[in-house]
Amino acid sequence: MARVLNVAEKNDVAKNVANILSRGSSKRREGYSVYNKVYDFRIEVPALNGHCDMIMTSVCGHLLNYDFIAQYSKWNSCDPKILFTAPITSVCLEMSQKIKRTLQREIRRCAALIIWTDCDREGENIGFEIIKVCQEVNPNFRILRAHFSEITSHAIYRALNSLTEPDKRISDAVDVRQQLDLRIGAAFTRFQTIELQKLRPNSNSEKSIISYGSCQFPTLGFVVERWKARESFVPQPFWFIEVTVTKDGIKCTFNWHRQRLFNERACFSILARITEPERIEAKVIKVNHQRRLKYRPVAMDTVTLERLASSKLRINAKRAMTIAEKLYTSGFISYPRTETNKFPPEIKLNDLVSAQLDNPQWGSFAQRILSNGGATPRNGKKTDQAHPPIHPTKAAKNLKQDEKLIYELITRHFLACCDKDATGQEESIEIKIDEEIFKLKGLRIEERNYLEVYPYEKWFNKLIPKFQQDEVFVPDAIMMNEGKTTAPELLTEAQLIALMEKNGIGTDATHAEHIEKIKERKYISETETRHLKPEGLGIGLVEGYDEIGYQMSKPFLRAALEKELQQICDGKKNADQVLQNQLNEYKKVFEESCRNKTKLFGKIIAHI
Repeated sequence: MARVLNVAEKNDVAKNVANILSRGSSKRREGYSVYNKVYDFRIEVPALNGHCDMIMTSVCGHLLNYDFIAQYSKWNSCDPKILFTAPITSVCLEMSQKIKRTLQREIRRCAALIIWTDCDREGENIGFEIIKVCQEVNPNFRILRAHFSEITSHAIYRALNSLTEPDKRISDAVDVRQQLDLRIGAAFTRFQTIELQKLRPNSNSEKSIISYGSCQFPTLGFVVERWKARESFVPQPFWFIEVTVTKDGIKCTFNWHRQRLFNERACFSILARITEPERIEAKVIKVNHQRRLKYRPVAMDTVTLERLASSKLRINAKRAMTIAEKLYTSGFISYPRTETNKFPPEIKLNDLVSAQLDNPQWGSFAQRILSNGGATPRNGKKTDQAHPPIHPTKAAKNLKQDEKLIYELITRHFLACCDKDATGQEESIEIKIDEEIFKLKGLRIEERNYLEVYPYEKWFNKLIPKFQQDEVFVPDAIMMNEGKTTAPELLTEAQLIALMEKNGIGTDATHAEHIEKIKERKYISETETRHLKPEGLGIGLVEGYDEIGYQMSKPFLRAALEKELQQICDGKKNADQVLQNQLNEYKKVFEESCRNKTKLFGKIIAHI
């Protein structure tokens, strides 16, 4: 009987997959790593033509890491420019040495290897790291890949029965990104740090490390750009006219169709004209009734989860994703790193809704969906061809506080998406005083529908009096009021994530990490109101590179790379060619930065 090594990305996944496939009968034993157990069981594997002895274990993320060979690894070992071409090697991380020993011990007697890592770019790359480590001691085994988006019995058995080969192109894209991040990051970080230490020799060396990352800088750039817009903002006074009237016991205010004027004299002139005794009457010139819809949310992708967690739950994106990963490995939700916001037709949505029927908070809402014809999701237009939108896979109990909040957000979003839009009647009234038009709008909500389960959005009734076409009345008051334009707010984390997605900076899996990194580096900080504010060092870096003509804080370079990485995955571009072209681009910028370092560091020092 064939022996098969199965490797997941985390111990919890290995444990749960083994439990599902063995129907609870797997035998646990120790690996060399105390955190990564080994599970033995027997099952039929169609791709391997019969029953197999399965050995299931796990890694802890990446096994291998790119680094420079020893002679280039120290900070002062070479000119940073050489790092663009210095030899690099792939080494096993110190923390993974015991995991590597377990894998090599188990693969020696196996005829096949099944990869159960996460089904995204990083997971595919980790899979090839596992393959590489195993082939060091056994070059002759069959390699298969399991594809799954949730840890449920149905999904895991389907994965086992539809094994494929792993995709080298996807792994190659990650290798390119890792090598670029190493070379570019090390070259710029050493250059910036060493030059600053020369100019400020008495500074604390640890605190003066100025790291560079091709995603970090554009992320920082968005924060600095908004801060500059706010700092340079000059408030402008404006004037506007309002008309108030009380009718049917309801006091209401009509808004001016011109909205506002920046010329006080012109506004006052209009006010004087329409308040002349013979012109002060208002005539209703339009009464319009229109059905309004408040659309239910689109199916949830990773960016939506991060933004809602940050803005509605006050849980930052990085922590939200950590919690979501735990919920996923525990089998409560589908894979949380997805760019898909449309459900594929094969997903049995009504079964997922039914799983929520016993919940005391939203079980009755789930029943209503089923009683009204079943789930009818509002789908978006995006799909990554790998995972469905984020959704609950089963009912959850005994969760900790933040876990409960994230699970509740995902579940309520899913149920809201599967229900119907809220409906209402909007009434619009237009009046005319002399030649000036004023407008009033009211709203009467008819069916709240999805809003009953989705507290993260609000929609309120606004009652207004009844007006008739051509009705004439005298207003209670016609007033000229003054206001001032307001400065743009600093970015929130949710807004920053939206900008990163829009401009192609990072991926759904890395947005939160890049934001946390520039916080750790003290390039930005968070205010008491949870807005993001650049610190002096962050401002100096952006202004320094802007000064020498290279907008490193703009998204263009990194966005172009993200596009090329996807083309590698799709088989449209050669990985080695993309790597070399990108290195050439950044090397030009590096050389120009060296030539203009006086300008660059002048700006940095001015702000720290």
